[in-house]
Amino acid sequence: MPKKRNLAARICHSRGQHGSRANCLYLQKWPLQQPAFLNRNWFPPMNKGSVSVYFVQSALEALRARGIAADTVLLDAGIAPAVVQAQHGRVTPESFSTLWLGVAAALDDELFGQDRRRMKVGSFAMMTYGLTACARLDDALKRMVRSFNLILDDYHCELKTCGDEAALTIRPATADAETSVFGFETLLMLQHGLACWLVGRRIPVLSAAFCYAEPPRSAEYHHMYSENLRFGQEATALHFSRALLDLPVIRDEQDARVFLRKAPGNIVVKYKNADGLAARIRRHLRAAADAWPGFDVVAAQLNMTPVTLRRRLDDEGQSFQLIKDQLRRDMAIELLCHSSHSVSSIATKLGFAEASAFHRAFKKWTGTNPGQYRIRASQA
Repeated sequence: MPKKRNLAARICHSRGQHGSRANCLYLQKWPLQQPAFLNRNWFPPMNKGSVSVYFVQSALEALRARGIAADTVLLDAGIAPAVVQAQHGRVTPESFSTLWLGVAAALDDELFGQDRRRMKVGSFAMMTYGLTACARLDDALKRMVRSFNLILDDYHCELKTCGDEAALTIRPATADAETSVFGFETLLMLQHGLACWLVGRRIPVLSAAFCYAEPPRSAEYHHMYSENLRFGQEATALHFSRALLDLPVIRDEQDARVFLRKAPGNIVVKYKNADGLAARIRRHLRAAADAWPGFDVVAAQLNMTPVTLRRRLDDEGQSFQLIKDQLRRDMAIELLCHSSHSVSSIATKLGFAEASAFHRAFKKWTGTNPGQYRIRASQA
């Protein structure tokens, strides 16, 4: 085990040596990494996933509610103001990460004003370092929910188990709690992303419940959480296999330093190991997209049997179909927004036998059909 250090001296403050936009999820002791992208384009790099513009809009709303101008934060994040109006647009994780940090620093609140008591800058970093001392995921999640309950007044978090399932649950702390949909969404992203990172793999969500009515953007929830969604429930919860609670926490303070430098972009798109098998398959499929090799072919090209490949992906909390669908979605957005290819041609390039199948898949991914998406993107 690495030598434990004084954590309190390492947590950043909203005003420090890096100026008024001190990085609220990073640690101030170490130099900040400047994002290498600074690209005004809003389509995602194909190996890094993407974030719905809805979360950009929601984060900015927290600024506007307090009379703070959003243009500077958007500029720093490399997001053109017009893109914010693109209802079904997506931005890179790096852009959203910079935006998140800018909004949180301006508010000195890592939960964007969604709770009566601020989640002060540095809270998430302090929590992350504390969780690396836990031996198992079970211990870490229990400590995590206790930490959130100490920090927040309006939300009550809990780890529950029943039968073969466990659940991270969030509910209003009191009858008069001032909760919001965006508050629940942000807490879910932080908690699930942190849990995945602690064990070094994606934790598959068996089902997700929400204590509010189904929002118009629910198509995004299928990508973020699970295919099995329930709204209007007693509590908001992510259900997963109870057996995963026995997974060892494999992270230490050095790992936390690297993780926090990339947060929250690596949280919003779920934890992804750039050197892991899922990332290798995504790169492999991207390079061979014209042919779209099947599962058995990819297994052979990676010198594995299909059984071994399936098991290895399961160990990472991934599946071949999920990797393929996410890549197809991001490639579809890129082609619709930055090429003159027809929708039928794009469907063929993405390996769909019929354009109608592409239409159904794209609407499931984004909540709109490809033609409407292209028109709205051109107007942004």
